Amino acid sequence: QVQLVESGGGLVQAGGSLRLSCVASGRTFSNYAAGWFRQAPGKEREFVAAISRSGITTNYADPVKGRFTISRDNTKNTMYLQMNNLKPEDTAVYYCGVHSGYVNILNNECRYWGQGTQVTVSS
Repeated sequence: QVQLVESGGGLVQAGGSLRLSCVASGRTFSNYAAGWFRQAPGKEREFVAAISRSGITTNYADPVKGRFTISRDNTKNTMYLQMNNLKPEDTAVYYCGVHSGYVNILNNECRYWGQGTQVTVSS
């Protein structure tokens, strides 16, 4: 099993920045592709960003391209999401997840999920 714990959420004004972290424990983190997802009130969970096992390959959902950056440090078993120029529509609970398959991450499918961290962007 892999345990995932997110942190770094909070309340920020529009235009501001936050950096989310996801710390993994259990099985070897570098064996998994990983991603960030979010769920706004009344909406389904949606894909935000994905990163390959090595960190070389990344993909982003269109609404966050150019504003969010996903990265990972396998030596620290940690993944990050740098969020800049935040907008009120970015308000959601943000989850990290992992899967052995990168395509699964792109398809919003994870083998293990974190518990989520709230991000609220005020206008």
